[in-house]
This record gives sequence, C-alpha cells and structure tokens, in this order.
Amino acid sequence: MLRRTGIIGTLIGLLALLLWAPAALAVPAAPATGGCGVLAPGASAAARNAIAAACAQVDANTWYSWGGGHGDTPGATLGHYDGHDEASRQDGERVGFDCSGLVRYAYAQAAGSDILDGDASGQYYTTRAAARFTAAQGEAPLLPGDLLAYGDSADLHHIAIYLGAGKMVEARQSGTHVMVSDVRLGGDYFGAVRVNTGAVTGHVFQTWGTGVWTKTAPSAGAARVYAFPGPTGIRVECQKHAETVTSDGYTNDAWAYLPDYQAWMTNIYIQGAAWLDGVPTCTTR
Repeated sequence: MLRRTGIIGTLIGLLALLLWAPAALAVPAAPATGGCGVLAPGASAAARNAIAAACAQVDANTWYSWGGGHGDTPGATLGHYDGHDEASRQDGERVGFDCSGLVRYAYAQAAGSDILDGDASGQYYTTRAAARFTAAQGEAPLLPGDLLAYGDSADLHHIAIYLGAGKMVEARQSGTHVMVSDVRLGGDYFGAVRVNTGAVTGHVFQTWGTGVWTKTAPSAGAARVYAFPGPTGIRVECQKHAETVTSDGYTNDAWAYLPDYQAWMTNIYIQGAAWLDGVPTCTTR
C-alpha cells in the first residue's frame, strides 16, 4: 500500500508532466525518414509545405536527372545527357529532377501555382524574393525553406532548399538520388533567398532580347553582373538619366535599378516607354 507521501509525490509528478507537455509540442516536427524535414523553428507554412514536398522525393528515392522537372508542369520527368558528365548519359532513362526542377516542384506544391519555373539563376533572382542573404552572412539568418545558391552572379549552377540545423535537401548530381546533405557554405556558395509565395510587390516589367547584361553602374562600360538569356520578368526599384546608349536601333539615357540583381540595365531592353511609367527617379543610387 502506498504511503500518503508517496501518493502526493505521484500526483505532483503527473501535474508537472501535464504542464510540460505543451512546451514539448512546440519543438520542430520530427524529420521524415532520411533525416529530411523542418529542422529549425521559424519556417512559414508555405516553406514547411515546400520542404514536405521535397522530402517526399527523398523518401521515394527519386533520381537526380539532368533537365528533369522542367516539363510543361512541375513534376518529375525524364532528363537527358548534359554534354560532359558521363554519369548523365543514363539520365534520359531516369525519371527525376535536377536541382532547379526539384525546387520548382516543391514550391509549386506549396504555393498551388508554378511560381519558380526556371533554372537556378532564375530562381535565385526571382521577383518573389522576400529577403536575400549574402555568403558572408553564413547560416545564422537562414530559415527552413530558404533557397541556397551556388556559383557566381553570372552563372548560378546549383540551388537547394535549407532545412535548418546545417542541413539542406537537394538534387545534387547524376547517378545519385534526391538527398539530404550538409550545407556547404564554403567554395562557391553565393547566397540565399527567401521566397514570397504571395503577391509580387514592386514595379514589375518584362525584358526583351537575348544575352542582355546587367551592370554594376548605369554605364555600358561598367562591370557585368548577369546576362538575361531571354525575355525575363524583373522588378524595377527606380530609374535615372545617366550614360546615353544606342543599341538595336534605339537611343536612350535612362537606366533602371534592379534590386533583385543589385545591378543596372538600360531601359532600351525593358518593355515599355523609354522612361518607365510609374517608376520613381532614383535619389539615393
């Protein structure tokens, strides 16, 4: 028979357990098999859904396939030989994703629409950026669901989804499956972007032409930053009169500042009036 002091002690223990339980429920959800899941707090609902979609491909042992995931709609597709990696010669027989194909699919599942159709560069420079982080900032400001980009400003060749706790999910290379990896912050890590799955804000325009370079300053002689491979949606923060440029039969001295690229481009290659309607004049740039 329990002594009275034993009964009281048991009741106190049960009460402590009940009070502790809600705090325990607040920790991040346990990762799925393969260690894939939301591994840190702070992720938005959309980011959590994107991670769940990507992690489902880890659980399914889905192949990396070069060019995979870039069909008419988001989803795994057959890939093809990339032209130099012998391991990719079999990608034409493998249904799967390349790095940007996986990101496209994950965020389409999260947003309910195809908001990140494009390659790694197009996804990093998206007009849907809610926040951007440089390589120098490291992992500290990142939240699960942020996109980690690798390469340089002119050629971002790889992109992955941050999970938290030093981990990311990625479609890495031919001959492997979609996987969880340690975050690689050295080497050619370029930076990260947080995706806004809601309405696009700011002044949005479309470029025209191919191989049109953005510049570090509003001048044709300034250093190159990034070349648009074709017509691209861009956000314009402001515009100003600077160096006069003549190209493709047009002459204009107006330049637009593109915050997503932290670069300038001549208004000649932006669809619209020579001086863009509704865009303010730059006063601090």
